[in-house]
Amino acid sequence: MKKKTWLLGGAVVVALAGAGGAYMAGAIKLPGGDAMAKSDAKAATSGKAGKDGKKPEVPLEFVPREVVQPAMARLPSVLEFSGPLVAPQTAIVRAKAGGTLLALNVAEGARVQPGQVLGRIEQAELGGRVAERGAQLESARALLAQAERTHVSNERLAQQQFISPIALENSRAALDTARAQLNASQASLDTTRVGLRDASILAPIAGIVARRHVLPGEKVSPEQQVLTIVDLARLELAGAVGTHEVSRLEPGMAVQVQVEGLPKAVEGRIARIAPAAEPGTRSIGITIAIANPKEALRAGQYALARVTLPDDTDRLTLPLSALGNTAGQDHVWVIENGLLARRAVTLGRRDEREGRVELLNGVTAGTQVLAARFDNLREGAKALIVAARSSAVDSAAATASASAPDNVK
Repeated sequence: MKKKTWLLGGAVVVALAGAGGAYMAGAIKLPGGDAMAKSDAKAATSGKAGKDGKKPEVPLEFVPREVVQPAMARLPSVLEFSGPLVAPQTAIVRAKAGGTLLALNVAEGARVQPGQVLGRIEQAELGGRVAERGAQLESARALLAQAERTHVSNERLAQQQFISPIALENSRAALDTARAQLNASQASLDTTRVGLRDASILAPIAGIVARRHVLPGEKVSPEQQVLTIVDLARLELAGAVGTHEVSRLEPGMAVQVQVEGLPKAVEGRIARIAPAAEPGTRSIGITIAIANPKEALRAGQYALARVTLPDDTDRLTLPLSALGNTAGQDHVWVIENGLLARRAVTLGRRDEREGRVELLNGVTAGTQVLAARFDNLREGAKALIVAARSSAVDSAAATASASAPDNVK
């Protein structure tokens, strides 16, 4: 009886073991088995953690416009310098004679022409001197005429031997003295007349009165400043460039000058380049000439000059938007063999206007580079370039953020 019972129990154990193996093989369905199978399938298809506890990795998708390849291009460089506009044709009118300023006929902002009378200094004393010098000249002229007649008479008498040779020499000396006195009187009169002309203040150039330094009624002295006249037909902008750049410049090159207050830049030309560098600065002075026929510009306005220097070398370039910087090191993100990788790069010349930069090393012409900066990218992550954006992924940035580890987000 006991032996039969043991045999029956063993048969039950064998049957249960066989049923368990059939269930594992999918041949036998236990109660609740369909729900468990569906749950496992849903977990597998929805990306939930599997038996190993790791999340299945979803590749990042980028459209073609988000990926660029380095291209060969030429990058013109731009030199910039700024400063105020100055008028090289600026004249300071000074008093040439001392006295009281009787009149000043022009105000600040008035336009004047060369030779125009701008004011007068007191002339009463100078007028009396001119009259005095004129009288002295007439007296010297009369004495010279008398000396000439006397000498001619003495010459006839000397020929008839009525006077001695010494008397004739004295007569000639008196004639020379009278002639010298006439010349001295004439020079004195001319000098006085110059002083009389200097009492009139004349405009030396055509332009606009920029400043009046004195007022009528004030006492002025010789060489004292009276007026400042500015000619605005031609202005200049002075700047400086480095000694390593000046060799690429030459007089006559076109320059774009942006003047404050004007919506558009005006064109200028390099007029002069200094022959030597400024001590202690290692910079060379550059002067830009700007034509101003309509006088729309004014001296003293602040301006920014840009000199575009052409490039004669083809360079490997990328858009500036593709660059990143970490701890002072420039880098780009590339796609290699379906994986993301960060590559350190060395930069060369920049063209801010075109938004491109030269790459000296780090990538090659065929490298696929992300054209923009994306957040939360991870090196070694899977990446794909698709023709159109997948509906399940709104953007590469969103996918990168969703798939990034918690410590990266």
